[in-house]
Amino acid sequence: MAEQNKPTFYITTPIYYPSGDLHIGNSYSTILSDSLARYKRLMGYDVHFLTGTDEHGQKIQETAEELGMDPKVYVDDMAEKIKELWVKWETTHDYFIRTTDDYHMAAVQQVFEQLLEQGDIYLDQYRGWYSISDEEFFTDSQLSEVYRNDAGEIIGGKAPSGHEVELVEEESYFFKMSKYAERLAQYYEDHPNFLKPEFRKNEMLNNFIKPGLNDLAVSRTTFDWGIPVSSNPKHVVYVWIDALINYITALGYGSDDTELFDKYWPADVHVVGKDISRFHMIYWPTMLMALDLPLPKTIFAHGWLLMQDGKMSKSKGNVVYPHTLIDRYGVDASRYYLLREMSKGNDSVFTPEDFVERLNTDLSNDLGNLLNRTIGMINQYFEGVVPTENLGVNAPDEDLVATIEEQVACYHDFMDQLEVSRAAEAVMAIVSRTNRYIDETKPWVLNRSEDAEERAKLAGVMHHLAESLRIVALLMRPYMPQAPAEMFAQLGISQENDRLLTDLAWGQFPQAVKVTAKARPIFPRLDAEEEVTYLQEVMRAQIAASQGADSVEDPHWEPEAVELVYEETASVSFDEAMATEIKVAEVMDVAPVEGSDRLLRFRLDAGDKGHRQVLSGIAEDYPVYEELIGQKVIVITNLQPRKMMGLISQGMILSAETDEGLELILAPSHVPNGTRLS
Repeated sequence: MAEQNKPTFYITTPIYYPSGDLHIGNSYSTILSDSLARYKRLMGYDVHFLTGTDEHGQKIQETAEELGMDPKVYVDDMAEKIKELWVKWETTHDYFIRTTDDYHMAAVQQVFEQLLEQGDIYLDQYRGWYSISDEEFFTDSQLSEVYRNDAGEIIGGKAPSGHEVELVEEESYFFKMSKYAERLAQYYEDHPNFLKPEFRKNEMLNNFIKPGLNDLAVSRTTFDWGIPVSSNPKHVVYVWIDALINYITALGYGSDDTELFDKYWPADVHVVGKDISRFHMIYWPTMLMALDLPLPKTIFAHGWLLMQDGKMSKSKGNVVYPHTLIDRYGVDASRYYLLREMSKGNDSVFTPEDFVERLNTDLSNDLGNLLNRTIGMINQYFEGVVPTENLGVNAPDEDLVATIEEQVACYHDFMDQLEVSRAAEAVMAIVSRTNRYIDETKPWVLNRSEDAEERAKLAGVMHHLAESLRIVALLMRPYMPQAPAEMFAQLGISQENDRLLTDLAWGQFPQAVKVTAKARPIFPRLDAEEEVTYLQEVMRAQIAASQGADSVEDPHWEPEAVELVYEETASVSFDEAMATEIKVAEVMDVAPVEGSDRLLRFRLDAGDKGHRQVLSGIAEDYPVYEELIGQKVIVITNLQPRKMMGLISQGMILSAETDEGLELILAPSHVPNGTRLS
């Protein structure tokens, strides 16, 4: 199909904030987008796939200052790291935008001045809560947690992300977002595919639009790492206007060359994480309305990939970085796991056990064994040549072909609906049905017969197996960059890697094809115990590293030398435990005590002049003990210190005995460390 006659498809990822290395949760947006871009290319579309970095803002400036670097030098380095990451994931993006690019900055200034001139932006005073980590403003009611003084006045709090907020009062430009609220709500109703999953529409309406949209602060004066407002340079354009406009500036909007913008806009899909859904589903559409530009066709906000103790967080260390998976298990297996596990719009939980089981079950046992068995039988029964003539009919043939055709149709429907996980499931349904077909036809029995009819049936079985694998490999290409080509090579049909999915049908296996003489495992089976242990050790090391000097392994930490703080009573013996001091303490780190199956070693901040150490016999009740890091526990702090297993224990962590075992008593996260309970 000539390029100019192809239908277009423009897909974007969020542009990533380069304040640290991206983990697999961050990577998912780009891997998902890449799989959709690959699919559309295979369906004959002219695809433009955009990703990039969001490089301005207070957090970037502060991070660079802490490192003693110029902000531009810092973001240059981080942008290169992110580009290298996408190479590692083998993504096929067509363009990588940086918000520090000159053409983008000029276009942002032009848009700002246009909105100012037409009255959609005005100057006023802003007073409210601001999270530096989130680069976001919040009202009192939007805070997930508030701190009050004795008079009941709000003096601080936490954003929904859990990050602390600070009170900001400064002159600011505001975008008249409220002006477009009614129009936006109506647009939602008139365009049912605009927001996906569908429940995002109710989130936006009920949580933000119906309560009343406030005008949006769109400039800052308290830092200067940003794009200056042309007509008032003491202001820099707030990060969300700067960042969101990238989707059109990357196509040339605001420049002398708008060829790409004219060709690809409006975007077919913006892929974002749910944490930035409001900015894309409310801020961005209202800005486009103000600019009198078409809105994107679909905005898809996926869920988070969580750890057992909550959202992946670099500060907690409970993250899995891409190189951990790709270097050990390969890019195909790593991509497959993420795309298969993340269901449409919902959160998923990563555990080493689930990761290893998914790879072993789907890729090694089901797919890998099917390929190995098929090639082995074709070599054994037909000297390596795939039969294509004189094919006998077996009873299960019709159902196998019907199942494949049904699942191929489902696959296309799921991909069009952005449900890549279910599309992968449809492919695995073909694999499972084909494995069952082997058991039903029993080719090893057919091979024992010299009867011509039985030999024809055997040829038919081999043909059906090879053809099924060909179709599976064709369908896997959007989410696996390497394995399909390897499957084609082993089947002797490498040319199939160029086939469009629009040309996919049953019965296209070429004639006179010889398979490889010996099958090569494309997904070797993993030793579950060994790999789970490896991943757990990597994750544990990252948690310890994130805690820095707060690790239990810190060689400079001497718990016995710490001056413990008692409120009223000096240290007491166990017999005098009625005179106890009970305090809130934060778990800074925790690890097993070597040589003990029962004891965990806690490093606690209980308001002392240093961190105290407490040993607790709860290891059997908390096998994933890392999840306790950052929790607030209740501790008896004035027990006489004693040694266990050669380690000092400076108190007792309180727990409750339930039918399931011991369960720690936790304090609310906002209670300060060292607070005495009464």
